Amino acid sequence: MTVAPPPQRTAQQPATRPRPAPQGPGGRRAGLSGLRPRLGLPLNGADRDVLWLYLLTRVGLWVTSYSVAWIFPSDGEAKRAPSALSRWEQWDWTHFLHIAQSGYFPDGAGPGTPDWDNREAFFPGFPLVLRAVHVIVPNWTLAGLLISFVAGAVAVLALARIARLHLPGERVGASVAESTAPVPVQRSGKGAAVRAESSAPENTARASTASESTAPGMAQRSVLFLLLSPCAVFLAAGYTEALFLAFALPAWLAAQRHQWLLAGVLTALATTVRISGFFVAAAIGVHFLITAWKARTARAWRPLPWTVLPALPAFLYSAYLHAHTGDWMAWKHAQERGWYREFHAPWEAWKTTWQAAFDGGYSTGYAYMWQAELLAMVVGLVLFGVLIGLRRWPEAVYLGLSLWALGTSYWFTSVPRATLLWWPLWTLLAAWSLRRPRIRTAYVAVAAPLMVVFAVSFLSGRWTG
Repeated sequence: MTVAPPPQRTAQQPATRPRPAPQGPGGRRAGLSGLRPRLGLPLNGADRDVLWLYLLTRVGLWVTSYSVAWIFPSDGEAKRAPSALSRWEQWDWTHFLHIAQSGYFPDGAGPGTPDWDNREAFFPGFPLVLRAVHVIVPNWTLAGLLISFVAGAVAVLALARIARLHLPGERVGASVAESTAPVPVQRSGKGAAVRAESSAPENTARASTASESTAPGMAQRSVLFLLLSPCAVFLAAGYTEALFLAFALPAWLAAQRHQWLLAGVLTALATTVRISGFFVAAAIGVHFLITAWKARTARAWRPLPWTVLPALPAFLYSAYLHAHTGDWMAWKHAQERGWYREFHAPWEAWKTTWQAAFDGGYSTGYAYMWQAELLAMVVGLVLFGVLIGLRRWPEAVYLGLSLWALGTSYWFTSVPRATLLWWPLWTLLAAWSLRRPRIRTAYVAVAAPLMVVFAVSFLSGRWTG
C-alpha cells in the first residue's frame, strides 16, 4: 500500500492543527463518529471469517451427532437409529430441562426428599432463557441447541476482538516502524531534513500494514484454537458454557474499553448463568483499580459502584433459595451432596484424582476422563504462571480463582470443560503460534482428534467431565 506524503506547507499557508476529538474515560477519543468502532458493531471481513469458521465447526458437530446416533445406539442390535437430537440430551442437560419445565422445587419437593436431584446447584440464567426460547421453539432440545448456537456466535466474535485488543499486531507494527526508521544523518542541511521527513509516511504505512495483517490472524487463530479444543462439544450442547461466554467475553471487552456500566451489566448476566461470573467480576474489579490508580483523578473512581453490580443476581438467587430451604448457601450444599464439591486441600484433590485415574478402581472410560482432569489442571497452572510472568494481573486473578474453585474439591471435576472459559489461554496460544507457525499445526494435529473423541464420548452417553 502506497501512502502519499502530506503536502508541503508554503510560507503563505498558515500552520493548522487538527481539532482533537473530545476525550472519553481513560483518555480515549470519544464522540459520535468514534462510537461505532468502539462498540464494534459493524462486522468486517475478519469477523465474517470467524463466523464462517464457527458455522463450519457446528456443521461438523451436527454431522458427528447424526453419525453417533447410527453407529452407537443404546441397543447394539437396533435396526433403527435414534433421533440425532436425542444424542444431545445428556447429563447436565436434564437438570436444566427439569428446572425450565417445573422450576426448582416442584410440588414441594426439595433437599431431603427421596430421589432429589440437587438441581438448585445450577444457577437460573440458562433455564430462564431456555423457558423463554421454548415459547417460540416447541422442542426443548432444539431450543437448548439454538441458545448455544447463537450465544456461541456472540462469544467467538467477542473472543476475536479481545485477541485484537492484546495488540500483537500493533507491537509488530511498532517494531517494524522502529526497524525501518530512517538512520540519523550526521550532516545537517535542508536535503537531509526533507529526506527524513518524506520517509516517515512510508515507515508509518509499513507499520500499519504489518499491524493490520497480524491482528486478523491473531483473532482467527484464537477462535480456531477454542473451537478445536477437546471439550468444544459443550459449546454446542445445551449447556451453560456458550451462554456464559456470550456475556463474560463482551463484559471483558467493555472493561478493556473502560465502559464500566456495560461491563457491570454483562458480568451480572454472566453471574446468573454460572458462579464463574464472580471470577470475571473480580478480574474486572482489578482492572478497574489499576486503571483508576493510573489515572490519578477523582473522576476515574466514579464508576466504581458498577463493578459490584454482579453481586446482585447471586444475592437474589441465594435469597430465593433461602425462602424455600432456609439455607442461604443451598446451591453450594447441593454441589457438595451431588458432586462431592466439599472443600479439600489441593494436594488431597490431586491425590484422589490421581488414584481414580491410575489405580484401577474405575472403568477405563471414567479413568480416562480423570486423566484428562489432571492434564487440564496442569495446563491451568502453567497458564497461571505465564499470566503472572506477563503481569497480566486481572486475567491471573480470574484464572487463579477458577483453579482454586476447581482444585479444592474431593477430586477434580469439569476442569477440561472449564478450559473453554479461559480466554487468555486461546489468545496466548494464538500469539505464540504467530511467532512460531509450527505451533498451530501441532495444536490442530493433536487437539482436533481429541475433540472428536470427547464429542463421540459425550454424544454416546458416556461421562465426559
